[in-house]
Amino acid sequence: MLSARNITLAYGKRVLFDEVNINFTKGNCYGVIGANGAGKSTFLKILSGEIEPNKGTVEITPGERMAVLKQNQFEFDEETVLKTVLMGHKKMMEVMEAKDAIYMNPDATEDDYMKASELEAEFGEMGGYTAESDAASFLSSLEVKEEYHNSLMKDIPSTLKLRVLLAQALFGNPDILLLDEPTNGLDIETIGWLENFLADYENIVLVVSHDRHFLDTICTHVADVDRSKIKIFTGNYTFWYESSQLMSRQINDKNKKVEEKRQALLDFIARFSANASKSKQATSRKKALEKLTIEEIEPSNRKYPGIIFQPLREVGNQILNIENLSKSVDGRKLFDKVSFSINKGEKIALLSKDPLAISNFFDIINNITAADSGKYEWGTTITKAYLPIENSDFFTEGLSLLEWLRQFVPPHVTDADEPFLRGFLGKMLFSGDDIMKKTNVLSGGEKVRCMISRMMLQNPNLVMLDQPTNHLDLESIQAFNEGCINFPGIVLITSHDHTFMQTVANRIIELTPKGIIDRLMTFDEYMEDKRVKELREEMYN
Repeated sequence: MLSARNITLAYGKRVLFDEVNINFTKGNCYGVIGANGAGKSTFLKILSGEIEPNKGTVEITPGERMAVLKQNQFEFDEETVLKTVLMGHKKMMEVMEAKDAIYMNPDATEDDYMKASELEAEFGEMGGYTAESDAASFLSSLEVKEEYHNSLMKDIPSTLKLRVLLAQALFGNPDILLLDEPTNGLDIETIGWLENFLADYENIVLVVSHDRHFLDTICTHVADVDRSKIKIFTGNYTFWYESSQLMSRQINDKNKKVEEKRQALLDFIARFSANASKSKQATSRKKALEKLTIEEIEPSNRKYPGIIFQPLREVGNQILNIENLSKSVDGRKLFDKVSFSINKGEKIALLSKDPLAISNFFDIINNITAADSGKYEWGTTITKAYLPIENSDFFTEGLSLLEWLRQFVPPHVTDADEPFLRGFLGKMLFSGDDIMKKTNVLSGGEKVRCMISRMMLQNPNLVMLDQPTNHLDLESIQAFNEGCINFPGIVLITSHDHTFMQTVANRIIELTPKGIIDRLMTFDEYMEDKRVKELREEMYN
């Protein structure tokens, strides 16, 4: 068991945690959620001992081992990749080094060799004799090729370092596993492997993530960080979100009879419990839900932005026509022979194993960069809005939010006064004096929310989204997702957020160095389609 007792932490007048008491038990996976700045990552650091609270203690069952996903990519620069993974089991490494030191000592005594024999037995009990092959297996599962296993960490591509650190955390079956954003830098297939691994994990897992599908797949409980407290709720993220929204609506509906409300909640729990049987965490989650009482469901205190794209006009018959677009960067072919047209009602998920491919594709069709060959043509009825993955060029001047947004008022808006602009900023939770904040001091999430305000201001009938969930909290991601589902226009999107892709897209187009794969199907159907898997192998090899 892992327990936090009376944890209190404050920085000046800002109180992050106030008398937090909470237990985490074996066999459960806890998704730690909360708004940006609520203290999710800080709480994990308190549990691991990296941060000392002002008051309170962390208690771990004696003999249990905790592993933490490290965030410092340079900490192990002088170690080999394989040894870095092995170092995740600190006790095993200490035993190994102690016995090896005895064997290497020419003056070792008989007592020393007796001690070495004891260490050998301890080493074997820890799985030491299969440790290297186990570590190599983790690395291969996380797409770190064998050619890198004996390289120094400083010499491998930066994109692989987080994967090695993730393998380090998972190695050796720790009793308690703390993971802060473990899916960062992972592709869809590797995230799937991690989901399966954690769904079958029998010890304690705490994970901070903004990936809702990931949380839904692995979590039995949600630990909600809100208003300096942490409360545990049964079920995964979707259950927490939908039940809290239902409770909130019922509280607001004063005319509904108490018994009707109670029955509606019971029906909701029953439906979700039935659906739990389809998940990888079926047994533990279903048992947890069966024990759930209505009293445990509470309305959320979160504020959700209002992301609503309202087209000025409907799209015409010609939307976008692309013929034989090709692009290479530094001699690397990003995509080739890209040809397709967009039809009314389509919401298209763009995929590629090379993330640069889609960003370059978006920049080409927005006339920011040029293709190597090919052409594209927009329809005359199209009003488009683009959310690029990199937005720093939009925030070079220290303007107030109000002044910043006024730059992007489209020609069809004739009266863009302060109340009008406040409305768009207010939808993205900038209120009161927030609108006078200077753009050069904004956080990454605040900048993305400004960019979304700018997009809504355009009244687009087509939106292009390059990794729209980057820097956003779960509340903003949820609102953005729902806004795209309800949007009556065209969507072009690429995202690491599985739920976003699955719930929005009805057509999938994958850009490869040998052409495209184009299918009218959902994201999940695409990823499971046998013929698509064969084509992907051909296109990338």
